[in-house]
Amino acid sequence: MRPASRPTVRRLVATVAAGAALLLTACGTSGNSTRPDQAATLLLDFQPNAVHVGIYQSVARDYTGAEGVTLSIQLPASGTDAVKSLLTGQARFAILDIHDLAIARAKGRDLVGVMAIVQRPLAAVIAQADVASPKDLEGKRVGVTGLPSDDAVLDSLVRGDGGDPAKVRRTTIGFDAVPAILGGKVAGATAFWNAEGIALQRERPGLKVFKVDQFGAPPYPELVLVTPRTTIQDDPALVQATVTALQRGYREALIDPETAVAALVDAVPGTDRGLVAAELDAVQPLFQATSGRIGTLDLPSLRAWATWEARFGIVDRPPEVADMFVPRFAAVGAEKATQNSG
Repeated sequence: MRPASRPTVRRLVATVAAGAALLLTACGTSGNSTRPDQAATLLLDFQPNAVHVGIYQSVARDYTGAEGVTLSIQLPASGTDAVKSLLTGQARFAILDIHDLAIARAKGRDLVGVMAIVQRPLAAVIAQADVASPKDLEGKRVGVTGLPSDDAVLDSLVRGDGGDPAKVRRTTIGFDAVPAILGGKVAGATAFWNAEGIALQRERPGLKVFKVDQFGAPPYPELVLVTPRTTIQDDPALVQATVTALQRGYREALIDPETAVAALVDAVPGTDRGLVAAELDAVQPLFQATSGRIGTLDLPSLRAWATWEARFGIVDRPPEVADMFVPRFAAVGAEKATQNSG
């Protein structure tokens, strides 16, 4: 065979180099086929509790590292503004209450939900043992935190039970539902049934728990993994990797709840292991959608929530669900997380 001339060799080398560069570029722009290999911070919505076990499980078992993400979990401090932390880049991801996400978007903050942490509402009114139903709160003092969503939850519960929300005597207690109820200062208080509700019932088993979706509210994912839209545009691989890792963590929490509890307790010194285990028993079924998948964002259900959200005054008009949520990351990640389980 005749040896190639130098110009021919140079052309061959250039062609191979160009092809390799094109391949690398194509891979780098794929949100689903590349490892981001970078660090990211996830800001929690509340002090660690059982609803967060999948996150701690993902980090403890390095599911995040397997996807190319070094994930740091940040606890919310007093006065922490999760929306500001996301928009300023202090956190790449945050767990937000869906109502807070709606309010932020109504103010023009372009944040989007990419994964549901739970599939049902966690909002409730915890009431004294002598309160038979939400309607019985008429004329009684009920504690609220001062957030718009609290009034909506209370209104929906009382109205859904045939009562008149205007007859409820509201008092702002901040986030002190537990001492306010145990101290008899209020007949009831808005709270998360999976956290304060479990803690209160351990102290006083006869307390009543009225869940908002049992009295008129549609099913909706109370907590959502949120990121700025710019992160999706600029770094879809990071979003996909994070969602996939967290979905795997939550699926493993269903399979091995004791290990998931241990992952959280070991990471957060001073946490009550028994309380976390009791919370997980209560909230565990909410990690899965009716399809059995983790993290699903169901747009028809979210549209029903959006109507309710505006009807009870949390926002002025129903949120644009198709713009507010990007379900494709959870859809891709759920399949991979299922394959990797075990």
